[in-house]
Amino acid sequence: MRIDLHTHSTASDGTDTPAELVRNAAAAGLDVVALTDHDSVGGHAEARAALPEGLTLVTGAELSCRVGGVSMHMLAYLFDPDEPELARERELVRDDRVPRARGMVAKLRELGVPVTWEQVARIAGDGAVGRPHVAAAMVELGVVETVSDAFTPQWLANDGRAYVDKHELDPFDAIRLVKAAGGVTVFAHPLAVKRGRTVPESVIAELAAAGLDGVEVDHMDHDDAARSRLRGLAADLGLLTTGSSDYHGSRKTVALGEYTTDPEIYGEIVRRAFGAFPVPGAGG
Repeated sequence: MRIDLHTHSTASDGTDTPAELVRNAAAAGLDVVALTDHDSVGGHAEARAALPEGLTLVTGAELSCRVGGVSMHMLAYLFDPDEPELARERELVRDDRVPRARGMVAKLRELGVPVTWEQVARIAGDGAVGRPHVAAAMVELGVVETVSDAFTPQWLANDGRAYVDKHELDPFDAIRLVKAAGGVTVFAHPLAVKRGRTVPESVIAELAAAGLDGVEVDHMDHDDAARSRLRGLAADLGLLTTGSSDYHGSRKTVALGEYTTDPEIYGEIVRRAFGAFPVPGAGG
């Protein structure tokens, strides 16, 4: 089985619609794909309706969190999307995305980058606006060559010159809320140092003690040393280890299925969840 547990659609900051994403996942030879848009479950219904035969959909979201002044992302799988407390927190994060993006536009303009809010809003369309949309505007203007090039301290990285904070969940609260909604939590790209400061290993140990299920190890932003370090930490803490593309369509160079999760790990994630269940494709 080929299993990719971290992808994004136009419901947040990807360039594929949810329907296109599942069709592309099947074409890439995946057996299982998770749709994990930022703080949103808005793409799930469309993905279900278009799900090709032979492909299984795992519903999820990537939750924006912050601990000790450091931003981090928590992948949440197979939770009940209607659980009210978790739904309310996701809404608070989404509501803060527009003023945050406007703030980044203002900072960029102060730095001499002629980006406009109208340009960013056009790029975001109906998706949950975020840094990749601002970065895409910078690419359009020729300020940077790729979206990834904008995620540096010079520009949009955590604590970068044009970075603006947004409402973010405490990760301990995120674990509690996702668990209460029947879901499973995995710390996304925990050692992605090029994005900015990362969470100390001592905090990961505290998160594990609070019920964190796993850490994302095989990811484009982790080199071999980081992956080895994470595997050792996961073994010490009893955490699951996942791999995934963090696919954003044409906004990133990584392909669907470029990194994958072991089928036994996937089976354990499914076994632990009770808020929702994987959706088998019926040729939608």
